[in-house]
Amino acid sequence: MADQCSCEYCNNLVYDEELEEYVCDVDMDEDDYARFLTSSYKVCPYYQSNDEYKIVRHQM
Repeated sequence: MADQCSCEYCNNLVYDEELEEYVCDVDMDEDDYARFLTSSYKVCPYYQSNDEYKIVRHQM
């Protein structure tokens, strides 16, 4: 599961033409960002699966 929660599979990853690279598009303020950096999360709490069929497979 940890491999599937990486940024390259996240729905929040968008291409920034100015930077010419992919960036995380999660709307965080300074407090949220500081909390995120100092936390002990093993996986990103903002991760959103890019897999449209995940729910369907879960129901089977």
